[in-house]
Amino acid sequence: MLRGVVFSRMFRAILPEGQIMCEDYDRTDDGLRLYDGEGEFIAFVPYANLHALLNEDVYNESERSIM
Repeated sequence: MLRGVVFSRMFRAILPEGQIMCEDYDRTDDGLRLYDGEGEFIAFVPYANLHALLNEDVYNESERSIM
């Protein structure tokens, strides 16, 4: 475990049409259920439409290969 490092709890669901920010998610057989910080449902994203789900810390890295 890294000491003194705080990881973001924010995630980005990358879709063909854009991105959805969320703080939590559940995996289902057919896709992801995305939730905000209060646990409110934001969206359902079928796996067929999901390009990636990235932790916000990873998304902000300068490494181009993750994009």
